[in-house]
Amino acid sequence: MPALTRLTLCLAALLVWSAQVVEARTLRWARQGDVLTLDPHGQNNSPTHNFNGHIYEGLFFRGQDGKLSPLLAVTWNVTADPSVWEFKLRPNVKFHDGSPMTADDVVYSFERSRLPTSDIKGNLASVETITKVDDLTVQIKTKGANPILPELLVTQFIMSKAWCEKNNAGKPQDYKKNEENYAVLHANGTGPFQLVSREIDVKTVLKRNDNYWGKAQWPTPITEIIFTPIKSDATRIAALLSGEIDFVHDVPVQDIERLKNTPNMRVTTGAENRGIFLGFNVGAPELKSSDIRGKNPFADKVVRKAMNLAINRDAIQRVVMRGHSVSAGIVISQFVNGWSKDLDAYPKADPAAARKMLADAGYPNGFSVTLHCPNDRYINDEAICQAVVGQLAQIGVKVSLVAQSQSLHFPLLLKRDTDFYMLGWGPVSYDSENPFAWLYHTQTDKLGGYNATRYSNAEVDRLTQSLSSEPDIAKRNATIRKLWEMVKEEAVYIALHSQVLAHGMKADIDMPVHPDNAPFFKFLK
Repeated sequence: MPALTRLTLCLAALLVWSAQVVEARTLRWARQGDVLTLDPHGQNNSPTHNFNGHIYEGLFFRGQDGKLSPLLAVTWNVTADPSVWEFKLRPNVKFHDGSPMTADDVVYSFERSRLPTSDIKGNLASVETITKVDDLTVQIKTKGANPILPELLVTQFIMSKAWCEKNNAGKPQDYKKNEENYAVLHANGTGPFQLVSREIDVKTVLKRNDNYWGKAQWPTPITEIIFTPIKSDATRIAALLSGEIDFVHDVPVQDIERLKNTPNMRVTTGAENRGIFLGFNVGAPELKSSDIRGKNPFADKVVRKAMNLAINRDAIQRVVMRGHSVSAGIVISQFVNGWSKDLDAYPKADPAAARKMLADAGYPNGFSVTLHCPNDRYINDEAICQAVVGQLAQIGVKVSLVAQSQSLHFPLLLKRDTDFYMLGWGPVSYDSENPFAWLYHTQTDKLGGYNATRYSNAEVDRLTQSLSSEPDIAKRNATIRKLWEMVKEEAVYIALHSQVLAHGMKADIDMPVHPDNAPFFKFLK
């Protein structure tokens, strides 16, 4: 071979190699808490869904505007039968192990997520049957016309039927019983990244899926993601400033301005589709953690309203959240169908009036109770709960605070082993049916999955169930309005605020805040 030709080939090879080096990018991502599980049907937990969404995919995803966009489904329509939806699947999609994704996998995944141990089965409560029409067509029949079915399916991730059966992972993880299966620590999805290693509470490593069906549409430069949970706010921000971390998911409110004024740093902020609130155990004969014996103070609506009146949301917004929250009177945000300004109105704190209400209810000296709160899940969660403790003390309610990791907190709620607790909720459907079905409906095998209040109201249940089969949108919205008026009067939750999020990152990264708090790293340029 002539010397000039050899030189030309060597230069060409060097250019290719150089381009690959320039393109290659490890993204080091930190967040306060770890993923709860890699089993996509094992936990109805937004950070877990968001992380698993890099590995697994659903039929659709929500864009920055909150609207549905195609993913594994390319079209979806109601058939001539208004109770049947038809989904056309994307062709030539492969799982990370190289096997093709077909309608069999979609049907299998939906049926798997309906099993008793699934924590997301409530999203499919209206489903009657799931049928394969052909390799790329699936039909879902609901119990009556369900106009918002696709909105409920965003976090219904698709798994490989063959992989689950091969690895004895046919049943979703029973998280509340601490049971595990192969899918808890291993994964095989269709997404833009695939699992390399998983060390719980330490580090999880993903690599780019170079066989990803969507790489032409989203040609991400990220070849590796190293996710590290860092519980301490100070340590997390120090790691970003020192260059050890590239992207901090949850910048503490006290550090937002500092990062904004730091060279080579970027901060993006935006409202989240998530309400933060406190829940009462209204159904137990007596509270385990209270000094009141023989009866349950929270069973009395007057007591609940008194405590609601004692909470100074404006002070929490100003002092604890430093302006980065939106005080609320109901448990949903403005993104959700059914929200309105008048429903979201909240009472101005009045400790004197609240104390009188407690006395009128038979508790002139107040009572004691334990408040369970996560310390690594929501923005300033423990600090919010500390503020609540102080505010309730002003009316004689003596609160003992137990703040702990979300990995310990959420099993308490799922087992209904708490008298008073913090929870945040972001309806995956952007529709009020979701919080009614999950938070207010009487707890059954399919509904009321996060109703740790034990609240049960036959009329609320009936109206909630009617929402999944009412095709008349105006009539449906009128029912939603009626439900919010009913449950707000019942005061089984104390709504605090909707979250405002802040991401911190190196200046060469630009990740806007998504209403679902989901950073889609495949979109990065």
